[in-house]
Amino acid sequence: MSESRDVVAGALRQWEITYPGLDFEPVAVIGRISRCATLLQEVTEMPLGREGISRTEFELLCALRRAGGPTGEAVPVPEIEGRTPSQLARETYASPAAVTKRVRALEERGLVTRRSDARDRRVAHLTLTESGRELADRLIPQQLSYEKELITGLPEAKRADLARILSEFLLVLEGQLGGR
Repeated sequence: MSESRDVVAGALRQWEITYPGLDFEPVAVIGRISRCATLLQEVTEMPLGREGISRTEFELLCALRRAGGPTGEAVPVPEIEGRTPSQLARETYASPAAVTKRVRALEERGLVTRRSDARDRRVAHLTLTESGRELADRLIPQQLSYEKELITGLPEAKRADLARILSEFLLVLEGQLGGR
């Protein structure tokens, strides 16, 4: 185990004293991933909060913006304009109920529009309004720049290694958990 002084290292030392016979390797990995996720959730909200938007709302705007291509016109994925709430839930790793709540908030602010499917009125297709597209186009480069600053404390080669290792771990988890 590394001699690092992060908060998880301190907890590991305490656990090893409390339960000397147990293997705490999962805490060394999962504990650090969880701690990083918590910290990243907090700090990546900051610049978005100044714009009056949450990280989860931003993720929906991003998913809808990706569906709109560089000019804002629909990218055929599938060949229906926009995204359904179910598609957004899968793309943003959120529950359908959470997506519904976020979409409602974005609709109220005039950033997203909803239209019923011509073949199945129960299905809604969501697209960005012009204001939503302009906001996404302004925020995405700002947020990427901010997030780039967060990772520059690691050398570029280590960032690439970390991305590769996290991708491998994500594939393992998705395989074990059925791709949730």
